[in-house]
Amino acid sequence: MILDYQKSTSFVVRELLLKAEKPSFSLVIGIPRENQEVEKRLALTPESVALLVAAGYRVLLQAGAGLTINYSDSYYAESGAEIVETAQSVFQADLVLKVLPPTLAEVQMMRQRCTVFSFLYLHRLSKPLLELMQEKKISALAYELMYDDTGVSPFVTSISEIEGVTSITLAAELLSNAHGGKGILLGGIPGISPTEVVIIGAGVAGIMAARTAMALGAAVKVFDEDILKLRHIRHELGSALFTSTLQPNVLRNVFRSADVVIGAMQYINKTHFYRISEDLIREMKRGALIIDLRMTQGGCFETTMEACLPDHPVVFEKLGVLHFCEMSLSSRVARTASIALSNIFVSLFSTLGDCGGLAHFTRFDRGFASGFYLYAGKMVNSYVANHFNFPVADIGLFLQGY
Repeated sequence: MILDYQKSTSFVVRELLLKAEKPSFSLVIGIPRENQEVEKRLALTPESVALLVAAGYRVLLQAGAGLTINYSDSYYAESGAEIVETAQSVFQADLVLKVLPPTLAEVQMMRQRCTVFSFLYLHRLSKPLLELMQEKKISALAYELMYDDTGVSPFVTSISEIEGVTSITLAAELLSNAHGGKGILLGGIPGISPTEVVIIGAGVAGIMAARTAMALGAAVKVFDEDILKLRHIRHELGSALFTSTLQPNVLRNVFRSADVVIGAMQYINKTHFYRISEDLIREMKRGALIIDLRMTQGGCFETTMEACLPDHPVVFEKLGVLHFCEMSLSSRVARTASIALSNIFVSLFSTLGDCGGLAHFTRFDRGFASGFYLYAGKMVNSYVANHFNFPVADIGLFLQGY
């Protein structure tokens, strides 16, 4: 250590006088084109690409990836993205940003030890897929598993807000004559009984769905097994809202008169699973409507679980009740959803850059580290491991100083 001696007999450590340099690093972000028949959302918009490029990232975009959200390749190019023709080129990036989980063919194109971000759709994963990712020492993060300082996933919160509102606009559309419904106006006007909307789950999606339905004049009833969530939604929306725990007799009476039932329970990392039985669906009026917002997690109803199978119709009738079971309702408003995802990624990658790269950020941010289900090919998430019968290890074992 070198000391500077001064006349006042004080000294200053020279290291304190040196300018602190920001750690330098270089990361390449790849954005492949999704299967656009089933997924129209994209992880980054051109505006977000411009911010990330200005922060020092390189962004590779597969040609045509942004067309589903009405952004042209030229717009991305003007924002600083490098447009590449093949998926093979994109999957050579350090970080691959997807919406759907990677397929077996996509993993085969990925380079060794890359990192892939996506939603965790367990029905789209498989044991051979995970084994190949382990063999290539790939790190994989799921948006649903990450959490922020409040203990919740910002990705799940944003998408749930969108899907909660969209579920009510969709219900209004499906109840109309134009789509084979009973010809009911969702809401209420003077002299006519209001539409009855039942929401199973008082999380973010449930709150947004209830708020939107009440604004239209519908009679809304919300059920959840968590009394704290029920207290919160009642505080948010007022005493006019009916709330109840999942009491079978209360549910049966409510289902008999319901016009719309929306499933919004959360099943990721949960120890208890509640699904509405087929017997309750039998109690519903003919022509009533069910919208399941949790198809990617296996469904909220016994009658919708079969819709998780490939090639199953999104809209079908069962027991006289119309079922709507799209895998991701926010994909119907893909541009809005993509902007919401982009906003989170800009903040996330700005912080990641300040920390000096992915490894440093993972070591010091527990919420981000929790998003990994594979880290350098090692299974580190018990929820995914138990589903596929894999051995699991704590991610802290692979992070120095964690």
